[in-house]
Amino acid sequence: MADTTNIVMPLEQEGSKSVVRAWLKKVGDAVKRDEPIVELETDKVAVEVPSPGDGVLASIALNEGDEAAPGATLGVLTLGVVAAQAQTASTNMQTPSVRAANVAARNDDGREMRLSPLVKRLLSDHRLDAATVAGTGRDGRITHKDVQDHVARGPAKAVAKAPAAPVKGGKIPHDAMRKSIAEHMSRSVAVAPHVTAVFEADFSAILAHRNKHKDAYAKAGAPLTYSAYIIRAAAEAMKESPNVNARWHDDFLEVFEDANIGMGVALGDKGLIVPVIKRAQALTLKETAAQLGDVTERARKNQLKPADVQGGTFTISNHGVSGSLVATPIIINQPQSAILGVGKLEKRVVVRSIGGADAMVIKPMAYVSLTIDHRVLDGHQTNAWLTRFVEVLETWPLED
Repeated sequence: MADTTNIVMPLEQEGSKSVVRAWLKKVGDAVKRDEPIVELETDKVAVEVPSPGDGVLASIALNEGDEAAPGATLGVLTLGVVAAQAQTASTNMQTPSVRAANVAARNDDGREMRLSPLVKRLLSDHRLDAATVAGTGRDGRITHKDVQDHVARGPAKAVAKAPAAPVKGGKIPHDAMRKSIAEHMSRSVAVAPHVTAVFEADFSAILAHRNKHKDAYAKAGAPLTYSAYIIRAAAEAMKESPNVNARWHDDFLEVFEDANIGMGVALGDKGLIVPVIKRAQALTLKETAAQLGDVTERARKNQLKPADVQGGTFTISNHGVSGSLVATPIIINQPQSAILGVGKLEKRVVVRSIGGADAMVIKPMAYVSLTIDHRVLDGHQTNAWLTRFVEVLETWPLED
């Protein structure tokens, strides 16, 4: 009797569900060790699960759309079966129409192109022909990174984007990411009493520092965005009010030593993803900028790994990048205890004391808000955190 092994759900979830997005193999198909066999999706990342060995997919335990808990068995693999024999048997069992479709989906050199749903979506989004993309995966298989690299190089064979069609009414089915986000947000509001405090911050010192140093930082591979300063200021504010960086349990409050700060990255209509800057309290501004630039770029290319979005203890929503002045309340990323909102940076007339007299001056200002879980934090702690956060931004030294 042939040996078998389970294909196991590998992800550790961080406040979200994992769903089987697509099986890349059918029952009876041959598979090689480390070859992608099933694709999973959460509200944060889409990942491919590799085969644990050479063999044949014997059975599928969780179908597409089923929820996959950590450690769950996704399917069963029969080990030690000759791949060529198994593939032949699988092809013989297919209907003529399926065999014809498989033959049609081949490269010029005869290699079959097995495209994951993620790759198909990327090809569709960029209006690309799969035959124009060079595959670097096993047996020349096209990966999502191949498509992204192809787009980044500006492929000559890319099809010009058609004019936008008129908007039509209708029903759009929810994808797994949108469903997970909806459940996560609803659960947060139901569990935590949300309260929001709003301050405003003068970004004059930040603008002066950034204008002086951004070119040098860019040469060092650290794009100096406003978000990098915001993360550093948030990490400093944790020293003033540590309970902001905490988690509520029924019997105790868990306060974290490390500030693992997540920064929300918008993915257009598909929602939001929150890559995490680990141990932000120990990073310099340049280190923060470099890490933030890396994870933001990979987030927009759908190249984040599960570890990139796990372990967050605090979240920042820089909603001002899309023009919002104030958003309240911003839903807390459970099981965290607070979330920072940063509004649009704009020049406003404010009153300042100059030479002992009040004067109206124009300053680059932004509203900043802290939404808290009122079970964990009170108004005094909230305002102390925001006071220190604003102070760090407004007194940023010109020199590093």
